Amino acid sequence: MKFGFDIDDTLIDLRRHAFHIYNKKLNMAVSEDVFEQIPTVEIHEAFGLTAEQGGQMWKDSMPEIYFTDCPSYSDAKEVLNGLAEAGHEIYYITSRPKGYCLQTREWVKAQGFPVVDERFYCGMADHEKIDIIKRLALDVYVDDKPAVLNTLAGTKTNAIVKNQSYNQQADYIRLTNWHEFHALINDAKA
Repeated sequence: MKFGFDIDDTLIDLRRHAFHIYNKKLNMAVSEDVFEQIPTVEIHEAFGLTAEQGGQMWKDSMPEIYFTDCPSYSDAKEVLNGLAEAGHEIYYITSRPKGYCLQTREWVKAQGFPVVDERFYCGMADHEKIDIIKRLALDVYVDDKPAVLNTLAGTKTNAIVKNQSYNQQADYIRLTNWHEFHALINDAKA
């Protein structure tokens, strides 16, 4: 089978990692409880920042957010490595900025995820992911953003949403813990 995965907030806990970085940089102590309730992908409002200030904070912090010690979700690496070992094709499709693509691919490899260079796609806008997913004819695609998954309507790709506080209204098979992945795949096929 062909499996596609977004990276940020699907395989790795990027927003939470950024949340901790914001707390440190802003010398604040906004609690994890606040983080768990943020209804948007953006985290700036929890720190009292405007959209413009939050956008600048994210832009200024990108290398630290993307390439430091951001943890992967428990069991994510094991699941993807198991899929690769079983002969399945693993594709990564991330909308990280083009200027970070090579560094992102190498970082993902260094974290222990199975990466085949030709199966790593980066640098497109979220809405452009659909073109790659369709061209690859993926069997399953996992992402945290409902807007991306919504583009898969009418395709044969089974869409799975990685559970996040901002995607609770999404009506897809929901991945809460990576150890559930194989059971979810069986549900998607049924």
